[in-house]
Amino acid sequence: MDKKAALFFDIDGTLIDDRTNELPESAAEAVKRARAAGHLIFINTGRTVCSIPVGIKMMGIDGILGGCGTYINYRHGVLLEHPIPEDRGYRYIDAMKRLGIEGFLEGTDDVYFSERISRFENVESTRRYMASLGLGVERYYERKGLRYDKLLICTDQASRKEEFFEAIAEDLVPIDRTRGVYECIQKGYSKATAIEFMRKYLNLDLEQIYVFGDSSNDLSMFEYAKHGIVMGEHDPVLEPYAEYITDTVEQDGIWKAMEHLGLI
Repeated sequence: MDKKAALFFDIDGTLIDDRTNELPESAAEAVKRARAAGHLIFINTGRTVCSIPVGIKMMGIDGILGGCGTYINYRHGVLLEHPIPEDRGYRYIDAMKRLGIEGFLEGTDDVYFSERISRFENVESTRRYMASLGLGVERYYERKGLRYDKLLICTDQASRKEEFFEAIAEDLVPIDRTRGVYECIQKGYSKATAIEFMRKYLNLDLEQIYVFGDSSNDLSMFEYAKHGIVMGEHDPVLEPYAEYITDTVEQDGIWKAMEHLGLI
């Protein structure tokens, strides 16, 4: 490849295995070689920056696009931050309690859970995982004085989710992650808007943009980019936008895709 590219990677299910939370050596080596070849490397994730694993940050990257487009860092300089306005943020916490919604809030500095044990095991398993990263243990979301960028909710038959979606509609849009789980991201922000911001900032052409992902919250960046690489295990919603469907994370999918496309 003659022209240098900018590569944008999702984390969960793309760079790290969802089951083990481990970064395969082949993926780290592929990223290292691509950057040595002059390509720009970006993380583009639904995670907020505080919860990005150290191994990912140490991999050798040029920037982090976090919180589904609400935070952008390029070479250790913050270019964009956009938390939910504090007054409305607390209104949405109150709506969760009132309407039988459970989940957690994701901020730039920390992740916030309820002081109560959740009836949803995936909330509690995420609480345990975040605690292993040193997150979500100092402050519960019932307390005042916190800011967050997005939230993830779990619902069941006891949840009045349609009322909740109406309550958050001023600021947030839900993405269906299946099985009653929704990622609620800020209106006007997405993984695609983050890429567009960086593309203009760096004066890149669309042909230079490559995106790697696996799930429904990656859809906007696949709709945006001309080069979309879908992981072996993926949400079918991405398939119409796939230039190449590679292997799974643990089966060296990143390495195989980058080699196939001439990026390494």
